[in-house]
Amino acid sequence: MASDELEIRQNVAPPDVPKPVTSAYLERAALHYLERYSASVSMLRRTLARRVQKRCRLRGEDPAAFADLVEATVTRAVSAGLVDDSRFTEARIASLRRRGASSRAVSAKLSAKGIAREIVAAALERERDAAEEGDGAAIEEDAARAYARRRRLGPWRQPHLRSQQRDRDLAAMARAGFPYSLASRIVDAEPAADDE
Repeated sequence: MASDELEIRQNVAPPDVPKPVTSAYLERAALHYLERYSASVSMLRRTLARRVQKRCRLRGEDPAAFADLVEATVTRAVSAGLVDDSRFTEARIASLRRRGASSRAVSAKLSAKGIAREIVAAALERERDAAEEGDGAAIEEDAARAYARRRRLGPWRQPHLRSQQRDRDLAAMARAGFPYSLASRIVDAEPAADDE
């Protein structure tokens, strides 16, 4: 039986060693990634660096030797307009607001994606300016209402549980980045007929 296993192992081909990291490989990887996902400059850089690390690990090479190729690929993607942090930020803000993200949550999530604070602040300012009468409070209130509706807090909770779950609902709103005054106004609001 041992000789059968040895014979099977000898017939198995060794794993293929991947081709070396080249500029063309990185461009293909970047295009493939950008076809599937909207990305920031930092996200693209991290993705390409991960690809290089994986390939270098399989080839036994040092990934630091390819840092310039990664940067050159990212620079070409930016100059071609395939990656734009401002455009990504505005689209991501709109998406997060629909899901009920507060301004604090939006800033934190975009910072995690590698977007500079100045770009986030400018995009939030443009969002406030685009709102009716430049009222940022209305944007925040709409986001808080969307968050509470999605999480079934306050007026969206079952009526017999509302009073006993009020503190939990306020805590959830606070963890989401909404100020206490806004959270209490949303949680204590009466359910609207169209919200049910």
